[in-house]
Amino acid sequence: MTKTKKSIVFCHGIWADGSCFNKVIPTLQLEGYEVMSVQYGLDTNENDVAAVKRTLGRVRSPAILVGHSYGGSVITAAGVDERVTGLVYIAALAPDAGETSQSFLDKFPTSDIFSHIEVADGRVWMKPEGVKAFAGDLPEEEQKLVWATNFAPAAELFTRNAPGTAWKSKRSWYIVATQDRTVQPELQRFAAKRMGATIREVESSHVPMLSNPDIVTDVIRNAANNSQETRRISHEVSL
Repeated sequence: MTKTKKSIVFCHGIWADGSCFNKVIPTLQLEGYEVMSVQYGLDTNENDVAAVKRTLGRVRSPAILVGHSYGGSVITAAGVDERVTGLVYIAALAPDAGETSQSFLDKFPTSDIFSHIEVADGRVWMKPEGVKAFAGDLPEEEQKLVWATNFAPAAELFTRNAPGTAWKSKRSWYIVATQDRTVQPELQRFAAKRMGATIREVESSHVPMLSNPDIVTDVIRNAANNSQETRRISHEVSL
């Protein structure tokens, strides 16, 4: 009997949209995975999680959720859905119950990117020079494209989370970007250890799916082949 491949559902972070995974998606599709990249509005976490759950209804098999950056907060809540069998975090936030994206960030020193933002019209805009702190290991042409297509989140997006802490019950993988200037690498290591994730470190800026797509694809493939619907965290990690 042929084993059905897991579906792969991608969840993007702030200053991005679903196309930020365009170097990873084609390979997975060629390997026979059904892939969808969710497009949500970055207006509220609750609405973004709801968009992911709608997308889960459009794929044909149980899914691996892949979250980059703020997308980690999204998959942490959305991943409690019974259609999700595993979680992949890419340089991502992973708040616990009672934490918000912002309170989790506040546990660690402020990263460089926040010196290159401007709040206007209720959104948080990345200034042009900020792309160096976001995607500094990409060629200059690609950095310009990343900035030109970046999508500003609502200013209050990080202050409230939808309920659910999926990494407490679903197997997780975590890609730590060791040269990240947007989400502190030590925050990433803390999150990965706290959830008991399978960890892969990569020398990368905040966007390893663009700078190191083969490594990211390999981790997702491993998750798809080895995920289980439930697991238990047997230890606690605290700051």
